[in-house]
Amino acid sequence: MTGTDLASVLAGARLLPVLTVPSTATAGPLADALAAGGARCAEVTFRTSGAEQVLNSMAAHGGLTVGAGTVLTPEQAERAVAAGARFVVSPGFDEEVVDKCRELGVPVVPGIATATELMRALRAGVDTVKLFPAEPLGGLRTLRALAAPFPGTRFVPTGGIDTSRMAAYLADPAVLAVGGSWMATAAHLERGDYEEIRRLTAEAVERSTT
Repeated sequence: MTGTDLASVLAGARLLPVLTVPSTATAGPLADALAAGGARCAEVTFRTSGAEQVLNSMAAHGGLTVGAGTVLTPEQAERAVAAGARFVVSPGFDEEVVDKCRELGVPVVPGIATATELMRALRAGVDTVKLFPAEPLGGLRTLRALAAPFPGTRFVPTGGIDTSRMAAYLADPAVLAVGGSWMATAAHLERGDYEEIRRLTAEAVERSTT
């Protein structure tokens, strides 16, 4: 792993809420709801114009370890870390993004969908990868098939996973954590339904620790 080890940064947390936050005004209440539900970390995706401000606000909350997701370029990685990101997640493997994160001293979790991409990531010194999109790719069967030839690789499957599927992934020894957006969807944020976000987060956290 580049820089710091992701497992150390997550400090045992196995649930990674993946957040696309359309308004910076929702960052504070969202962080409060996630923390109240027991979440200890979160990934803020760089899919909105205010992502840096949201990340900065949530990182300042103090109750969450916050990283940046959907990082596509070295420049985005640099901006994310400057905004407070403790780790970087990308939907695919890009060696320049990996190199930039190594330079910045933060863990990077590149996305992979094939054995070839996984081999490239391992060759670049990465030992924790994001299987994405996990469910459309075949879910746990695909993850196990990829993990078998590469012992020691850790996976953070993301994409199409919900609370009903999470436990099966977490039971696999190759899985470090599971990423998902079902706890705080665009609809939840649009309605300002922070109590539902807290409830879903608490339910997911409980299932992730049993």
